[in-house]
Amino acid sequence: MPFGSVLGCLLAALALSGCSGLSTLSGPEKDDALSANSQPNLASLAEVIQKHPDDPQAYNMRGSVLAESGKPELALADFNKAIALDPNYAQAYANRALLYRQSNQFQLALADYNKALSIDASYAPAYLGRGTIYRLQGRSEQALADFSKSIALRPDNAQAYYQRGLLYQGQHQHQFAIDDFTTSIGLSNQKAEPFVARALSYLAVGDAKSAASDLDRAVQINPSNQQAWTSRGLAYERLGDKDKAAGSYAKALNINDKYEPAKAGFARVGGKIGQSYQTF
Repeated sequence: MPFGSVLGCLLAALALSGCSGLSTLSGPEKDDALSANSQPNLASLAEVIQKHPDDPQAYNMRGSVLAESGKPELALADFNKAIALDPNYAQAYANRALLYRQSNQFQLALADYNKALSIDASYAPAYLGRGTIYRLQGRSEQALADFSKSIALRPDNAQAYYQRGLLYQGQHQHQFAIDDFTTSIGLSNQKAEPFVARALSYLAVGDAKSAASDLDRAVQINPSNQQAWTSRGLAYERLGDKDKAAGSYAKALNINDKYEPAKAGFARVGGKIGQSYQTF
């Protein structure tokens, strides 16, 4: 697999993985109102609900915590209850939409995002969530409008810049993508994904040195990110450092020995199974 084809595969994989999750985040911060919630004790929330069974905010809060804890079915029940108690609760619709989006129920998610925005036209997380679905569906103009609106309403939201950067990247507008990824990183620099994304755009414009620097950071933040290691292999391969390239591809293969871009890169730089390689 040639270098360009591997880069194309990594860009395509990033575009799909950029649909952020509730707990396994692909961007620098959570894109819906869940990000505003702390992690209160579930037992305490259960007590609140027991004392105030008609409080929609309590159900929404518990649903958010349940979603963060990897219990989407229980979270969905709480969001449904919150909406039943208050049909004009924009945040609950947006939170439920994110659950639907995670399970690829895009039509249900869009309906909830639209409902949230009909209730509160200035609710930035709903624009961001809806824009993410539009991006995944290839509805670029609508996605761009929603991301830009979300940023205008919440210019401190790193995830909005990250998602808009992915949109630009998918359109091969790599300098715009780099600018947005840079802003995202400036707002929140503890996630590997925006560094990987910016690195891939750097590679696309021929700046392997900047890409390698970003990917050094990405694998330090998340050593189990196979795409970061594979992309790092690609950057060092482009720089002519076959040892670091092979070591990076080997790290990716240790995570998933069937990952084709890493297998192709490892073979391309003459990697040998069982041999030790320098990674830093």
